[in-house]
Amino acid sequence: MSTLLVSKLSGLYLGTEVQEVSGVLTGIKGKRAAAKLEVHRSHVQGNIQADVKHHGGDDRVLHHFPREHYGQYRRWDLITHLEDVPSMGENISTVGLNETQVNIGDILQIGEVTVQVTQPRSPCFKLNLQFGHKDFALAMQESQLCGWFYRVITPGVINVTDKIELVQRKTDVSVAEAMALYFSPTFDARAYDRLASCEGLALTWFNTLQRRLATQSIEDWQKRLYGPNGR
Repeated sequence: MSTLLVSKLSGLYLGTEVQEVSGVLTGIKGKRAAAKLEVHRSHVQGNIQADVKHHGGDDRVLHHFPREHYGQYRRWDLITHLEDVPSMGENISTVGLNETQVNIGDILQIGEVTVQVTQPRSPCFKLNLQFGHKDFALAMQESQLCGWFYRVITPGVINVTDKIELVQRKTDVSVAEAMALYFSPTFDARAYDRLASCEGLALTWFNTLQRRLATQSIEDWQKRLYGPNGR
């Protein structure tokens, strides 16, 4: 194994609380610190998703978000009420590991658990509600400071004292580059082919890329970024 730039976790989080914010159900506010996570192939024990259509599933069992991004969002005045970890709804927090260093398809060992990187976070309007800024989701999409998701290969327990180690690198596309390719406003068939060919890519992203190639168009992002009523 070759160790990634971060040697250990800075926090683990889970939650079962679902709240209604501006008429929308969300579990993003319900996370709490945990000494360990009991990770199964399809879920984390004691962690629920308010919207199982767009969150969770086998390709998005764990959400990893770099802690230092909070500071950057504060500097951009997008976080103004001192919100901190785990306000992004993350399960795993680290310092020193970001989207440029982690690739789609990477297989990582975290404690007893073996995981694979599947996709960047696709920011949605619930982040706008969470932080009280109407363009927060768009800022995350454009900055690529989004975190990423894991599918579980080997279940087990992750302790907050555990290390993260790279087991195998499957592709040359970083999470940051995947974000840039996927969310470019310009249609690019070659970029979609490259990203779709990445081993380990989440099925929802693969299917969307195939649909773009078939229709020669990009789907509308307004509802995802701004909610059911759009901007």
